[in-house]
Amino acid sequence: MTSMENRSEVNEFILKGITDDPELQVPLFIIFTLIYLITLIGNLGIVALVCWDSHLHTPMYFFLSNLSLVDFGFSTTITPKVMAGLLRGNKVISFNGCAAQLLFFVAFATIESFLLATMAYDRHAAVCKPLHYTTTMTSTVCIYLVSGAYSCGILATSILTGSVFSLSFCRSNILQHFFCDIPPLLLLSCSDIHITELLVFTVGLFTVFSPLLVISTSYLLIFITILSIRSNEGRQKAFSTCTSHLTAVSIFYGTIVFMYFQPSSKHSMDSDKIVSVFYTMVIPMLNPLVYSLRNKDVKNTFRKAVRGQQY
Repeated sequence: MTSMENRSEVNEFILKGITDDPELQVPLFIIFTLIYLITLIGNLGIVALVCWDSHLHTPMYFFLSNLSLVDFGFSTTITPKVMAGLLRGNKVISFNGCAAQLLFFVAFATIESFLLATMAYDRHAAVCKPLHYTTTMTSTVCIYLVSGAYSCGILATSILTGSVFSLSFCRSNILQHFFCDIPPLLLLSCSDIHITELLVFTVGLFTVFSPLLVISTSYLLIFITILSIRSNEGRQKAFSTCTSHLTAVSIFYGTIVFMYFQPSSKHSMDSDKIVSVFYTMVIPMLNPLVYSLRNKDVKNTFRKAVRGQQY
C-alpha cells in the first residue's frame, strides 16, 4: 500500500497565518496566550471540580467534564501552533504534522457535536420525566452515550483525514489558513477531489445535523413541558437548567453552520479566518465560563475548594 508521503510531492505546508502585519504579531500572541491559559484553567478546572466533589457525580456533570476535556483538546490542537507562528515567525508545518492536526481537529469537533446532543437528551430526561430520571440516565447509559460520541469522532476523522491525505498535493504548499483545515487543503490538491468533497459533505451532514435534530427535538419537548407547568417559579426553575446548554449549542452550531454550510461564493478568506478563530479558540474558552457563571453547583464547589485550600 502506498504511504501518505509517497502520494504527495509536498513534504511540508506553509501556513499563511491570521495576518501578515508585523505590528499585530505580538499583540495577537499576547491575546491568544491569555485565551489559551483561560481555556486550560477553565476546562481542566471543571474536570477537577467534578472529580473532587461527590455532589457533582451526576450525569449532567459527567457530560460536562467530558465536554471540558474535549474543549481543552480542541484548543490545544490549534492554539499552540498559532502562538508559535506568531512568536517565531515560523509558520511551517510538516505533512504528517498537518495530517495529525486535521485528525484531532475533526475528531474533537465531532465529539463535541455529539456530546452537546447527549447533554440535550439528558436535559430532556430531567425536565420531561423527572421521576424516571435516575432510572433513565443510569451510569451504564451515560457511559454508552459518551462512548458513542467518541466513536463517532473517531469514525468521522478516520474517513475525512484518510480521504484528504490520500490526495496528491503538487500545486503549491502555501495553505491559505492558520491551521490545516479541509477546504484550503482541497484547494492545493491536483487530484480529482469530487469523491472527497462528497465524503466531506456526507460526513458533515451526519456530524452536524444529526445532533442538531436530537437537540431540536429534545428542546421542543422541553418547551412543551415547561409551558404546561402552572407556576412561574416552576417554569423558571425548569428553564434555568437548560440555559447554559442552550447558550453553548447556539454559539457552537451557529459558527459551524456559518463556516461550512454557506455557498462557496459567499466565502471570504478573511471572514473565514475570523470565524475559525472564534470556534477553535474562543468557544473552548467560553464554554466553561458559560457553565460556571450560570451554575450554582459549580460555583459552590469552587468556593468549597478555595476554602479547603485556605484552611
